[in-house]
Amino acid sequence: MNISKNYNMLILSGLLCFSLTSCKDDDPTFTQEDTSGPEVNYIGKKVGNFLAEEWYPGGDLGTTDNVSAGCYEDEAPVVAQMGLMDAFNKGETFFERNYNTGTPPFNGLGPAAVRKSCLDCHPAYGHGKRVDRYTASWGNGYLLVVYHPIAPGSDDGPYVAEVTGMPQTIATSPFLAPIDEDQIDLQWKTLASMESGIPMTFPDGEKYELIYPELNIPESAFNTNPTPYQTGDVAFRLESTIGIIGTGLIDAIPDDSIKVQYQREAAAGVDLNPAMWDKSTNDWAASALYTANGVNRIKKFTYACTRGSLQDGAGANAIWNITNVSRSDRPYLYSTNAWAKKMSETPSVIAAIKANPSSPYYADGTDEGIAEAVNGLLSPGTNQFDNPWHNFEPEMSDQNFWAFMVWHRGLAIPRARNLNDPEVQRGKEVFNQIGCQYCHRAKWQTTKDDFWAPSIITSNNLNLPTYKNQTIYPYTDMVQHRLYMKNGIHGSWCRTTPLWGRGLSKINTGAEDRLHDCRARNEIEAIMWHGYSKNSDAYDSTLKFYNLPKADRDAVVKFLRSI
Repeated sequence: MNISKNYNMLILSGLLCFSLTSCKDDDPTFTQEDTSGPEVNYIGKKVGNFLAEEWYPGGDLGTTDNVSAGCYEDEAPVVAQMGLMDAFNKGETFFERNYNTGTPPFNGLGPAAVRKSCLDCHPAYGHGKRVDRYTASWGNGYLLVVYHPIAPGSDDGPYVAEVTGMPQTIATSPFLAPIDEDQIDLQWKTLASMESGIPMTFPDGEKYELIYPELNIPESAFNTNPTPYQTGDVAFRLESTIGIIGTGLIDAIPDDSIKVQYQREAAAGVDLNPAMWDKSTNDWAASALYTANGVNRIKKFTYACTRGSLQDGAGANAIWNITNVSRSDRPYLYSTNAWAKKMSETPSVIAAIKANPSSPYYADGTDEGIAEAVNGLLSPGTNQFDNPWHNFEPEMSDQNFWAFMVWHRGLAIPRARNLNDPEVQRGKEVFNQIGCQYCHRAKWQTTKDDFWAPSIITSNNLNLPTYKNQTIYPYTDMVQHRLYMKNGIHGSWCRTTPLWGRGLSKINTGAEDRLHDCRARNEIEAIMWHGYSKNSDAYDSTLKFYNLPKADRDAVVKFLRSI
C-alpha cells in the first residue's frame, strides 16, 4: 500500500492532522505580511506561517544563535547552565584527536580499525562527504556494508561474519587490515532513467542528473580465513555517517511519543517495518526493544534503528568500535575470529613478531606460540573472562568516556534562518501541500528527558545535558520507510533523517551531499531520488514536486536550507 496514497486518505479524514505539529501550525493558509526588512528584526517573532518558536528548532536549551562557519561545533545553552563546560571541552578532544597505539589518553588504536579518529568520519561535525576512492582518510564518512544478498542485486541480506559489521580497512603493524582498501573499487554511475518513469527533465525544461555508487571488492582484498566469498554470495553497499548536531535532543524524544507516531501511521495503513511494529498486536515487535541493564528503550538510532539510547549507541558505540579503543564496559576488541585466524597464519606477521621479543604477541618465541598468541589476542569476546587471552586494561577511562558523552549529548542545533523571507514561507507551504511533512514531521516535545546511561556514568553520579520540556523541530517522524533506490540502503528500511541544520552544511563542511550514501549533491537530487521507484513510500510526493513550477521548486529548496 503506497504511503502517499494512504496519506491522501488521511487528509480527507483528518486522522493525522494533530500528529504533525498541529492543525494550526500546518495550515497552508497564512497572512503574507511584509517582512522584507533585515532578518534581525524578526528573529524570535511569528512571521507568516512560522511560529516564533520555529526560529529555535532545539528549544531554549538546545539552540545556538551562531549560524556561521563552525556553528556545528557549538555547545547547547544547557551545557553551561548545568556547569558542564569543562567536561564538554574535554569530551570534544576525544572526538577530534587521532588515536594511536601508546600515548594516553588517546591510546588504543587497532590492532584493526575503521578510522583513526571520529572527526575523520564527521568532517566539521557534519554529514560525511562523497568520495571517489575509498580510503580511511579525513572526510570519508563512509562505512562499508558487506553482506550475503538474499537474491542477486538485493539490498537485503545478513552481514557476513568474516569481517566486523563496520568493516575495518586499516591495521597497526605488523597486521594486515581485514579488507585491503587499495583493492576497493568505487565507481559513480550516472542514472540513465527513473524506474518509475518520471522524466529527468522538469516540465519547464530544466534538467537534473542523478548518480549512484557501484562498489566491488574482490576476494583477494579480504585478509580473513575463511573469506566471505567462501561462505556465500557477497554484495556491497555504502552508508555515510549522519550529522551529529542536536543528537541529544533526538534522544530526548520520549519513547511513548514515538509509539503514538507508529500507531497513527499504522492506523493509516502505512506499511511499517515488521521488525519494529507488530501489526497483529498493534504494538512494538519484540525486536524493536533495546534492553540495557534491565531497561527497555525503543530502537531509534542509526538508519536501521539498531540502538535505543545515545548513551549506548551512535557515538557511544563508535568511540569503541571505529578506533577499537576499549573501556570498562567493553574491555574487548572489535574483531572477528576469521581475521584472527588469518593473521595467525600469515608468515609476515609471525616473522615480524618473532623479531621483536617485546611484542605482547611474542609468547614463547616459537612460530607455534606466536600464532597461538595472535589468534587468542585478536579474536573477539563479550567480556574479559570468556577469552583467557583478554586480560588487558581498558584504554579509555570512565571519566573520559563520560566527558565524551557530555560533549556528544551537548551539541546544539543552529538557529533557523530567513523565516521572514516570503519565498521561504512559500517553500514551507508547498513542502506541506505535496506531503513531505508526513515523514519529515516538523515538531516534537521532549517532556522529562529521562535518558538511559550506562552504569559507568550513573554509578559515579555523573550528569549529562538534559533537555526537559523543549519544543523542537527536527523534521523527522522517527519511523523507517522504504525508498527503493537503485543500489539502495542495506536492509531497505531507513529511518527518516532529520532535516534541521542541513542548510548550513556547505559553510561548515564544504559539501552539501545528502542521503544515506551521499549520492545526492543537492536538495533537488535528494528529492528526486525519493521517486526512483513507484514502490517508494515517497513516490507520490516526488511526482508532485516534479510537476511544480520552478519558482515553487526553488522555494522548497530555500525552505530546506533555512530550517
